[in-house]
Amino acid sequence: MTNRRTAGAAASRRDVLRIAAVGTLGSLVGAPSAGAAPKPLTFLHDSSFIRDFDAYFKKELGPRYEKETGTRIDYELTSVGTLQTRVSAVLETGSGADVVLNGFNWPFLYDQKYVDVSDIAEEVGKAQGGWYDVAKEAVVVNGKWKAIPFGNIGQLMNYRIDWFHEVGFDKFPETWDELLEAGIKLKAKGHPFGFELGHGFGDNHGWVYPLMWSYGAHEVDPDGKTVVVDSDEMARCVDFARNFFQKTTLEDCLGWNDASNNKAYLSQQISCTNNAESILWVAKRDFPEIGKVTGQALNPKGPTGKRFHILNPWSHSVFTGASDIEAARKFLRWLNQPEQLAGWFASADSYYAPFLHAYDNAKFWTVEPRNLPFRDSMESSHLPGWPAPVSRPQAEVIAKYVIIDMFAKACSGGATKDVIKTAQAQVKQIYGQA
Repeated sequence: MTNRRTAGAAASRRDVLRIAAVGTLGSLVGAPSAGAAPKPLTFLHDSSFIRDFDAYFKKELGPRYEKETGTRIDYELTSVGTLQTRVSAVLETGSGADVVLNGFNWPFLYDQKYVDVSDIAEEVGKAQGGWYDVAKEAVVVNGKWKAIPFGNIGQLMNYRIDWFHEVGFDKFPETWDELLEAGIKLKAKGHPFGFELGHGFGDNHGWVYPLMWSYGAHEVDPDGKTVVVDSDEMARCVDFARNFFQKTTLEDCLGWNDASNNKAYLSQQISCTNNAESILWVAKRDFPEIGKVTGQALNPKGPTGKRFHILNPWSHSVFTGASDIEAARKFLRWLNQPEQLAGWFASADSYYAPFLHAYDNAKFWTVEPRNLPFRDSMESSHLPGWPAPVSRPQAEVIAKYVIIDMFAKACSGGATKDVIKTAQAQVKQIYGQA
């Protein structure tokens, strides 16, 4: 998920007012009291692939908040992939940041170090059309909102419309079996697929887990205890994955990271991959001829008749060790008012699909209609490890790439029963059942 496009212009004032009309949270942040100036708040954030997104906060939101409240916001950016290390440092020292961005299931992992923001989440949801149900998967811990959901970085199919058309597909295949058929024909014409199976952080999960779920397979039952890797559904899925990989995909994908498929697609080595919106945006900016023939589509359906997508959520939390918890909560409440959110979302076009229904038909979705599948994927998106509830063992299974490696071993020739047996034992050990 690299090389993200510099996003388009921010929303017009008219768009901001229109979304604000859904509801307002009232006058939530008062003017600074007389006396000493408020201490600045540090907002720790991952650098966005969309440069205009960070620029909008620095040039618009930060100065606006300081003007309204007298409190300066230090928007501290980390390089991509290093934020969690910084969060760990803050937790160890008890200082260094007040408000922080989260990825995936961090609110659960750091539950004891995050402030309960349930009241803010309820106010925001009530004022802006309600939350998508999936928004709660990674932020509600033991009934308490430990973060305010922001947006989802979707992982969908990016493909060459022209090349698919050449082999008889006028639209993207509806099922995995149909995609296999298309892939066989495309590879024969020198246009293989490119699906990552290395130890990346997005593009591998983006297709492996949805494929698995579409077959009715998963690692652990909804009870969060019963390990079910070794199932008939999983065996059928692994068999399909091996066949799919060997007949459609570049063998190099076994060692790819999240940058590899972007490079391969934009150099015209592959005809289809699973990725965020970035490939289309970069293509339109740097490779316009490729941009003209690039499509984006929902993941295919499996034998269950259902399609699934990976949930890759961003959310914001307040540290229990914040220099001023109430000041940090007031800032988070202010940030999630429609007057602020509308412009910040628009600065990134639709790269961050909002978890609030007030933005389902926002203007930024029509800037590039090919992005609409990213909005439509929200209802069928889940965290890796679903349908089991978020837990530390679940997070460990993901962190150790147990499922990714199971599929990678099968795709490189491993026997189905052997790779499943190994993965079953690993998951059981992690869940303390060995």
